[in-house]
Amino acid sequence: MTRSRWCVLSGFGAAASRVFIGAFAASLALPAHAAHTRNILLTGYWPPTNEMVRPFSTNLALNPGGWIGQNWESRGYDVYSYFPTFANPNCSSCGQGSGDFEVDYQDTSADFWPIVAALKPVAIVTCSRTSGNFVWQVELNTHNYGSWTSDYTAPLMPTPNPPDASVPVNFVRQSTLPMQAIVDAVNGASLGITASIDPTNSGNFLSGYMAYHGTWYQSLHAAPADAAQCLAAGHIHVGDTISWPNAHEATKISLREVIEHLDSLLEMPGDVNLDGVVDVNDLLAVITQWGPCPPQPSGCIADLDDNSTVDVNDLLEVIVNWD
Repeated sequence: MTRSRWCVLSGFGAAASRVFIGAFAASLALPAHAAHTRNILLTGYWPPTNEMVRPFSTNLALNPGGWIGQNWESRGYDVYSYFPTFANPNCSSCGQGSGDFEVDYQDTSADFWPIVAALKPVAIVTCSRTSGNFVWQVELNTHNYGSWTSDYTAPLMPTPNPPDASVPVNFVRQSTLPMQAIVDAVNGASLGITASIDPTNSGNFLSGYMAYHGTWYQSLHAAPADAAQCLAAGHIHVGDTISWPNAHEATKISLREVIEHLDSLLEMPGDVNLDGVVDVNDLLAVITQWGPCPPQPSGCIADLDDNSTVDVNDLLEVIVNWD
């Protein structure tokens, strides 16, 4: 189709264009992409980890300041957090706590699976406290242990134990977070926090138990065709002497690295408006911006091949990748 014909089409009303383009694209019978969400799940346990993720809670009783996670930093992802609370917010020996993800094996599992079923997170970052002072330890390994430290309320061990019957006891699932990028970004932020990758284990108490749940879920939903596709999951141990504001800042830094990683994996040819779907809206964007692009930094979002012109090549990229 020549440019002049597309210019005529661009003069149609939006409704007429949608009808024409939708019928044309449907006739191609092209394969669909995965219907992954753009939801990210954050979890915390003992302070400072519950406090550092609190602003991402949608529960006004827990987060009266209001949810900051919607389209967080205009990056195209919604971030949700869940965590327990404790009678003493600055506790060192905190006990079981109350609310989501109490320090209890049965409660943690009972909360985790409905939450992930509802959110279908594309990434999961679980966090807990360590006595390592000002550290930010990104855990490489999570374990399907059969031996755990007792929690506070009977039954004191996970049920079932080991939690994942699909693999052998002590089976290792590894983090799929952008670990080195997180470490480098946190270390470069001048927060007085030392970030590193821990190559050993994430522990055999609730920290390790939650860590394994995150990587376990990701492994169950790793396939591109899965409508609940999860691309990244892992655990971070946070030093118990890090201030709440600095821990929150390091959380945001880590989130930005996770999102950059997701963007690199989810980059979809033909997705002009970056909504995760190649559809009529992307074709309309190409039509609307047809022709030479204005100088940078304005440019054209529909210039998919970066040749400073929205032309037939950009149109074909949308059509070929049609959802």
